[in-house]
Amino acid sequence: MGSVFHSRSISFFLIALTSAFISTSTATGYTPVFQPSQWSLAHATFYGDETASATMGGACGYGNLFQNGYGTDTVALSTTLFNNGYACGSCYQIMCTQSPWCYKGVFATVAATNLCPPNWSEDSNNGGWCNPPRVHFDMSKPAFMKIAQWKAGIVPVMYRRVPCRRTDGLRFSFQGNGYWLLVYVMNVGGGGDIANMWVKGSKTGWISMSHNWGASYQAFATLGGQALSFKITSYTTKETIYAWNVAPANWNVGLTYKSNVNFH
Repeated sequence: MGSVFHSRSISFFLIALTSAFISTSTATGYTPVFQPSQWSLAHATFYGDETASATMGGACGYGNLFQNGYGTDTVALSTTLFNNGYACGSCYQIMCTQSPWCYKGVFATVAATNLCPPNWSEDSNNGGWCNPPRVHFDMSKPAFMKIAQWKAGIVPVMYRRVPCRRTDGLRFSFQGNGYWLLVYVMNVGGGGDIANMWVKGSKTGWISMSHNWGASYQAFATLGGQALSFKITSYTTKETIYAWNVAPANWNVGLTYKSNVNFH
């Protein structure tokens, strides 16, 4: 039931309000929302306590989940689902089934914010719940308690992917230095995930950013003193949005900037 904490958790957050607009990959301007997937079987456990403090700073790099739009309805994914971090931000509905501990007919909607690592010292069916190729959800305790009594420890579940409903725009948390920009993208709607990302300075063209880990992307470029814009493609829906002038020319690392755009 353990979790992995990202080594670059954000120490503090400053939200800078900016103006931006959305441009979708469709010619009509209509942004389709992907349909929920079919229900599938898996298992779920929980980690931490009722405060969900143990979920902060997970492997996706979202830092303080309360400040950045995720709250307590979160989950750590087994390696099979985590997809090397490309699943960060994806949303799931999870329903307890086939257990006397279940709360019948209810489900929790959670966002992936963390990795549940393998435990090779334990059998996959007896403690090593997140060992590949198992599909497993290690939920925050508040989320788990929506679907089952916490005393159960582990329960069979039905789950499906669903669109992420997010408000208040995308958030871009900056780390790095003058020659290396590392950006964590948070509060992503629609598919909730990111496949590709580009940055554009006010004096540059679009620069492709490579995937670092979790929900972070990096560019090895000198971008100081330039206003920054971003282009992002969803891993699930393949849609692309443009967030213009997210950070002003005097941007700095250690800060989080907000754009009013998001995937639908």
